[in-house]
Amino acid sequence: MAETIFTKILSGDIPCHKVYEDDLVFAFLDIGPLSKGHTLVIPKEPAETLDQLSDESAAAIGRVLPRLCRAVMKVSACTAYNVLENNLPLAHQAVFHVHFHIIPKPNENGGLGIKWPAGSLSSAEGTKLAAELSSAISADS
Repeated sequence: MAETIFTKILSGDIPCHKVYEDDLVFAFLDIGPLSKGHTLVIPKEPAETLDQLSDESAAAIGRVLPRLCRAVMKVSACTAYNVLENNLPLAHQAVFHVHFHIIPKPNENGGLGIKWPAGSLSSAEGTKLAAELSSAISADS
């Protein structure tokens, strides 16, 4: 994996406002926040996209995300928030190191704004796609 701003933060070459750290996970404030308390959560393991992350690091992030969300809610005084993770440029990833954003949503105009162009799924398409996904998961185990 190429060096990124996050690997430089992890190595101490670039300072940050650290929020949390354990053996596998590091969290810090985003320097370009969408709202007060916008926090980034990264694995210490180098992985560009979520599918490349080990089960151990993924589980470690999963264990700490709820705790970090509660802290962000308390400090930002927001009850609404988004947890966002992007993979590759087409999906809006800008830093190629797995990272989750915890973004408080204080009001309609603050925090993350998104469009959701929902499609449709027929019963037949759903049955076929679910079977294909289940097969792919079994093959990956």
